[in-house]
Amino acid sequence: MEDYELTETPEPKPAAPGAADPALPAIVIPLLKGVIYRETDAAPWHALTTLQTTVRDYVAVLGLELVLDEAEGYAFLRSKPEVEDDDNAARMPRLIARRPLSFPVSLTLALLRKKLAEFDATGGDTRLVLTLDEIAELLRVFLPAGTNEARLIDQIESHVNKIVELGFLRRLKPGTGQENSVTAFEVKRILKAFVDAQWLAEFDARLAAYQVSLSGQTGPGQP
Repeated sequence: MEDYELTETPEPKPAAPGAADPALPAIVIPLLKGVIYRETDAAPWHALTTLQTTVRDYVAVLGLELVLDEAEGYAFLRSKPEVEDDDNAARMPRLIARRPLSFPVSLTLALLRKKLAEFDATGGDTRLVLTLDEIAELLRVFLPAGTNEARLIDQIESHVNKIVELGFLRRLKPGTGQENSVTAFEVKRILKAFVDAQWLAEFDARLAAYQVSLSGQTGPGQP
């Protein structure tokens, strides 16, 4: 996700009939660049929750829909689902492109989503934080026996960096002291919007397919 500059959003004022609300650019531009979080993007988040109906109507013209989860504290835009039953309808170009994921990145995302579900079931802290070694441990059972350990960690670190780039993990700054010097990652709760509960219900079957793929056969490339 690209970084963007936060701007102070003015108090919303009624717009003239047929005119766009002047507060919209301060909301829509950050949304077009990536995800808005309640925790870190206070100004656009407040404006969005106030004007969400207007924002939905505004982005619908671009073929987009707003996903807003006030409980989890995130919002983003996605392309509207294409209507399959009208072959003659003109298809709108996609403003937000699909990004295919490699198999290892897909597997890592799936395992992180399952870990997040298990974490939520404990009813404890709201932030799931994992070290690189802990993420590697999640993947180890699905890797071929005899995998070189140093090479394995390098590969997993590469996959984790990709997931950080996608916005599903956040790298935390190491604390002071030797025991706190290990790099840790927060699993972003927006992952729940991309790997939903229905998908998790079929997780065991999907993992079996993943293991077939790991044995050298063709498997799924994306959760």
